[in-house]
Amino acid sequence: MSRKIELLAPGGDVDAIKAAIIAGANAIYCGLDIFNARNRAANLSFDDLVGIIKLAHEYQCEVFLTLNIVILEHELPALTKLLNQLVNTGIDGIIVQDLGLFNLVKKFFPSLHIHASTQLTTHNEGQVLFLAKIGATRANLSRELNLSEIKSLTALAHDNDVLTEVFVHGALCIAFSGQCYSSSVSVGNSGNRGRCSQACRDEYEETNAGNKYPLNLKDNSAWFDLPELVDAGVDSLKIEGRIKGAQYVHTVVDSWRQQINQFVDTGKLLADDSALYKVFNRDFTNSFLKGNLTKDMFIDNPRDNSFTHANEKSNAISVVQIQEAQDILRDDKNKIVDEVAAKVATLNIDKSDLSLSFSGQLYKPFTVTIVIDQKTIVVESNSNLIKSEQSAVTEEAIAKRFKSFKNSRYNVAEFDFSELDAGLTIPFKELTDVKNKVAYYLNGEKEVIPAVTIPTLTSHPKLNEKPTLSMLISDEKDAYLGDLTEADIYFKLPESFKKRCNKQRDILARNPRFIPWFPAVLIGKDYIEAVRILEELKPKRIVTNNTGIAYKAFEMGIEWIAGPFLNTTNSYALLTMQEELNCAGAFISNEINRNQIKNIKRPANFKMLYSIYHPILMMTSRQCFFQQTVGCNKPSIEDGCMLKCQKATTITNVKGISFAVDKQLGGYPSIYNHEQFLNFEAIKDFSNLFDEFFIDLTDIGSGSKEKQDKAELIKYFEDFLAGDQQAEVTVTNLIPVSTNAQYQQGL
Repeated sequence: MSRKIELLAPGGDVDAIKAAIIAGANAIYCGLDIFNARNRAANLSFDDLVGIIKLAHEYQCEVFLTLNIVILEHELPALTKLLNQLVNTGIDGIIVQDLGLFNLVKKFFPSLHIHASTQLTTHNEGQVLFLAKIGATRANLSRELNLSEIKSLTALAHDNDVLTEVFVHGALCIAFSGQCYSSSVSVGNSGNRGRCSQACRDEYEETNAGNKYPLNLKDNSAWFDLPELVDAGVDSLKIEGRIKGAQYVHTVVDSWRQQINQFVDTGKLLADDSALYKVFNRDFTNSFLKGNLTKDMFIDNPRDNSFTHANEKSNAISVVQIQEAQDILRDDKNKIVDEVAAKVATLNIDKSDLSLSFSGQLYKPFTVTIVIDQKTIVVESNSNLIKSEQSAVTEEAIAKRFKSFKNSRYNVAEFDFSELDAGLTIPFKELTDVKNKVAYYLNGEKEVIPAVTIPTLTSHPKLNEKPTLSMLISDEKDAYLGDLTEADIYFKLPESFKKRCNKQRDILARNPRFIPWFPAVLIGKDYIEAVRILEELKPKRIVTNNTGIAYKAFEMGIEWIAGPFLNTTNSYALLTMQEELNCAGAFISNEINRNQIKNIKRPANFKMLYSIYHPILMMTSRQCFFQQTVGCNKPSIEDGCMLKCQKATTITNVKGISFAVDKQLGGYPSIYNHEQFLNFEAIKDFSNLFDEFFIDLTDIGSGSKEKQDKAELIKYFEDFLAGDQQAEVTVTNLIPVSTNAQYQQGL
């Protein structure tokens, strides 16, 4: 076979990156200490990054920088400064979650290649087209997809000049990436900001099914699925692990390098995967890829399984046998550490020593001699030096222009002026031209891209002076609420549809006031059925939490509003959606606080919305939460589970806090906080900013909490919007288990 299969390795620190390079990675993804979704990794300084890029390129290895978090408005100047630096480093791509970055890069930094992060939850055809439209050159497909789904999305991506990458080894999240708020809700550390505290690995009170870690999945390994991934056309095989050490990275990358080489050379696979069990693992599963979501995907221990595996492999039963198996593995682990340390010690990411010597005599060119890495380059001015006492080219004038070369790439000794005669001059424009020629050579014989200044955005006026109320329902029985209010009524569509069933379409057709509300996750036939609703009904307006539906609405000329699960946190995200896909409005993320909201600039003729009352979603999963909690007789999730299952339970962590586990008809299993989100402060703070305040009346995720009188709630919320301050007290008393902690703490 001739097609390149990229092996993409993680790099949390310098040693791990070196280990990946010598183990045979084709590319590495790594993060700086800012704007990156692995704050727990050691991460790199900018000087480290520049050295890593140089080293990696010497080994024909590419480097991708993770900027894979949502960006806050006040961070845009710092982000712009970083992008101005990155464009001249030789970085091969940036990995992005925030939609605003697509707008910034496309307009001001077009030389940068953008890879869509797994945090963008890419799982259907429309999302691939959405990403292609806004400028992505690569998409990381959701870890929950099976091989058939990956193959069809990859073919579509290639038709639109987008590459695909798939995680093939490492930790699995039980939640859809980008749609997990468990850490943010429970301890204030958002996964969308790289501070996930891994609540899914937490210990809970033992469930009815006998599990203390009911959300803990085994690690992912597609070791034996390489032929199918190659057949699917996947461009990059991605290894997870930026918080892992050099010995882990080297072992896994080296193993995968050998497997890929074996398959490319012979068409056969290596059967021996034992090396993968010698470093950290939680045992392995490939069930997402196979589409076989069984109980075997879980393991009731989030810690390292390597010693347990060693016991099982050697059939160790007695104390002596167990000790012997443990000692052998421990020796192997120590040997790996020593061998990898010796290898990485030979690799150097230090700055290059740069010598600049300036010379010139009367009637001869001004000359700069560059010595770098034992290579000498001479740059001369076009005209000759002439005598001039008053406007002479002084050492100070030269140093001022050339001091910028003392940077992240080079160690520059003091400038050498010993061969430059005094009292001579050339036009200062020529001096700048010489400096630019020097910069060209020091930039790998590529033109230096000048820094850009991002213009200040204008905040445009609201569409309506007074904010209005809107609501979400999920049952046609609640249609009567429309008789009580002029508020917009959004109708929540399910995440799964029975094929060619017209139930949801007919509900919308019977109730013309209902505005379709599309969920965040729509895979395979469910996306196709959701699109059919658009095509057959052609609604005037929709709300969508799924970018695939957003793309289809744009294509059909349907007005669309970005829902709250698109994680919108800055002005440029609004511009990306408006300018590229004609978005009419957006919910601002409930994860950010008042100070992070207040400076967001509204685009022209754009609606801004904010949810003030809703159940707090912690996570949504393609796996089943009930297998490990209340138990389920089915060995694996079947197609009918989504449509028929309507279970509910609670799980309680060791701190005594309970969470509602909810499975609606046609929905994915989800977990909700024990408190409802209730935020009157946002109305007080931002009635001048938001056009619409939203309340969720679906009962979804309410668990055992008392059901509210919906008509009563509507009245009180509208009374408060009209100026009745007592309504806040009344609603707060009606909903005592509530919080607006996210609005206080922010990201």
